Amino acid sequence: MVTSVASESSYRAAMEKVKAQFAERLQQAMRQAGYEPRPSVLEREFNLRSYSTQVTLHGVRRWLRGETWPTDEKLLVLAEWLKVSPEQLKYGTELQNRIAEHRETWERLNYQERETLEAFINLAPSQRKIVREVVMAFAKAGKAEG
Repeated sequence: MVTSVASESSYRAAMEKVKAQFAERLQQAMRQAGYEPRPSVLEREFNLRSYSTQVTLHGVRRWLRGETWPTDEKLLVLAEWLKVSPEQLKYGTELQNRIAEHRETWERLNYQERETLEAFINLAPSQRKIVREVVMAFAKAGKAEG
């Protein structure tokens, strides 16, 4: 019970941080597009561009304060207007950068290394656990030597 309360609390704190970061990115995107990051400006410009859904002054004020974030449909309108990708606006570039780093790491592997990793993936879970423990022991020993 204590663990679930603690994890729920940390989840809420993490979500508050994510929403605050979204608000910062939204304000920055508005400035870069030449708009003052004010609720009245955001409401007017959004409603001029959206035919299917409208926003209220109160709603966009909550976006700018980091209290909530828009639905995906509204995020697409914002992204198109502000000329940024929806992913970048909602999550920033950190996630995209980490994905690119992982992709670059995979692309640097030679054929034998890829073949080894694919063989590892095809092992039974119990066998993968053993192989992982051996590899992690080698990695730890390598760090101690280096």
